[in-house]
Amino acid sequence: MPGILVGAGMDSTFVRGLIPALVTPMTRDEALDEAGLERLLNYVIAAGAHGVFAGGTAGEPWALSMEEKTRLYEWTVGYTAGRVPVYAGTAANCTAEAVRLAEAAQEAGADCLSVLTPFFITPGPEEMFSHFAAIARAVDLPVLLYDLPARTGNSLSVNLVLRLAETFGNIVGIKESSGDFSQTLEYLRLAPGDFRVIMGRDTLIYAALVHGAAGAIAASANVAPELGVGIYERYMAGDAGSALDYQKRLAPLRTAFSLGTHPAMLKAGADLVCGAGGPPRRPVCRLSGSDLRQLKEVLAKMGKL
Repeated sequence: MPGILVGAGMDSTFVRGLIPALVTPMTRDEALDEAGLERLLNYVIAAGAHGVFAGGTAGEPWALSMEEKTRLYEWTVGYTAGRVPVYAGTAANCTAEAVRLAEAAQEAGADCLSVLTPFFITPGPEEMFSHFAAIARAVDLPVLLYDLPARTGNSLSVNLVLRLAETFGNIVGIKESSGDFSQTLEYLRLAPGDFRVIMGRDTLIYAALVHGAAGAIAASANVAPELGVGIYERYMAGDAGSALDYQKRLAPLRTAFSLGTHPAMLKAGADLVCGAGGPPRRPVCRLSGSDLRQLKEVLAKMGKL
């Protein structure tokens, strides 16, 4: 297949800024909470978020049916109401299911897809290429690859990312959550100029911006969106010192990610600051006891409570 320049016929300029990786609010009985999602969206958008990301790993996609994910895409687009771009997580282990989710997100009106690698299984490079190729061919939306090897057991090599970017005009960037900053730098050094590297590690937002990243998708923004927004906005305004200060202020919340089982801390935090989290789906349990007390202490010191 002949190579296609990244971005050929595909506008990816909106892929930038601080984009909260949203939790999926749930009711007491673990059903999707439509009103809670509306509150969460209003909370992060009011704080200056440059986009919203539904159905990513903070949103418990492993626990949602395809019908629930489709409903989540539709609600997110509807309640966002064009205020900021909507990113939809459409990953699945099975290529056919990932394609159906991508098509559902496009039909719902999402602006961009973010597609995590498969997990548990370990596809080889050609299998991984074919997986993402099928998704890219199925939609007309920009696609962000998503690398999170600590959770999936699969990593997107720099060579594979470059090959996908050079082949498919709508593969416009990557959410880089590997934590391997040397790899991040290689994406930034070798990818075409309009390829968007989006930092997925909240502790590395400032560092990634310094080296040319276009922004960050941050789970901490469910709780303190103003800090992630502050890092980006201050850096883009030329005030690197203030941007670094915001990054340091975010550190205690990021450290609290170790409390409970993911994403219990994020949902508890969202509950505390805007009443929009609810329980995780079992077997993951609510944050409780000393973990909840520690989170409240962190938020109190941050001025969030």
